[in-house]
This record gives sequence, C-alpha cells and structure tokens, in this order.
Amino acid sequence: MTRPRGPAPRKRSAGILLFRQVAGELLVLLVHPGGPFWARKDLGAWSIPKGEYAEGEDALAAARREFFEETGSEPLGEFLPLDEVLQSGGKQVIAWALRGDFDPRQLKSNRFEIEWPPRSGQKQSFPEIDRAEWFAPAEARKRLVGAQTVFVDRLLARLARQD
Repeated sequence: MTRPRGPAPRKRSAGILLFRQVAGELLVLLVHPGGPFWARKDLGAWSIPKGEYAEGEDALAAARREFFEETGSEPLGEFLPLDEVLQSGGKQVIAWALRGDFDPRQLKSNRFEIEWPPRSGQKQSFPEIDRAEWFAPAEARKRLVGAQTVFVDRLLARLARQD
C-alpha cells in the first residue's frame, strides 16, 4: 500500500481563556497538565484549557467540550475570538476568551491511562489536568507554554479597546 505524499495533517486544538476581574485586577485561568511527565514542570508548562478537534468539527464547540472535560465546568457566556497560534511542536491552537468564574478547588478533569513506569507492563491512570489557578497577566506569561502567551496579550488589547 502506498502512503499519501505530503506533510501529515497538522494537529489542531481549540481552547478557552477564562478571565475575571477582582478588585480591578485582571486574572486569567490556566491549567497544569497531569501525569508523570509534567509533575515537576511549572514555568512554561501551563496552558489554557484546550484539546484536539477533528477536521470539519466546529472549533468553538470543541473548545467548549474540552473546557468541560478538563475542568468539569460548563463554559457559558459571550465568547471573544483570540485567533490562532502555531506552537513550536507544530500544533495549531485557536482560542476564545470568556468572562467567567471558576473555583480551582472544584476541578474535575477527565483521566487518561498510560504504562507507568515505562516498560513496566503496568497501567496507571492520571488526570488530564492536575490543577488550575488564576494568574495576573505577567505571571500567566511566565507559566504558559510559549506560543500561548499571545492569547493573554490579545485579551488585554481587546479589553483595552472596549474601555
């Protein structure tokens, strides 16, 4: 059988950057990936709640689904487009901002199973997201995966235009 020529289809993810204002300060909700690979990683490891979606699938519907799967909270309200970014690994991420609230103590994430430790023959279950926290924009930029910092900047620019 012959393989199709050309590059493999690019992986695509859709997500939501939840934000709120507390005492006049803007805060954004970020999530930390679960599992043993991410356990000791912090700066540059956090993300917006997001997940992959299929060709032809509505990206906003996927973002809403993934937000729910990763946090256990239904995202409701007016979604503000933040456009797309291309991450260093080649994944294309599209995002929306949403004004809302979420208590990180209420986090209920889907789980995944992998062989752990490697080559042990034993499967272990881990949460997709092991924690969520609210951050001011400057701190969020330090915590986020590099390419996703632009979503914070785009949110700030959009909010500044509304004032």
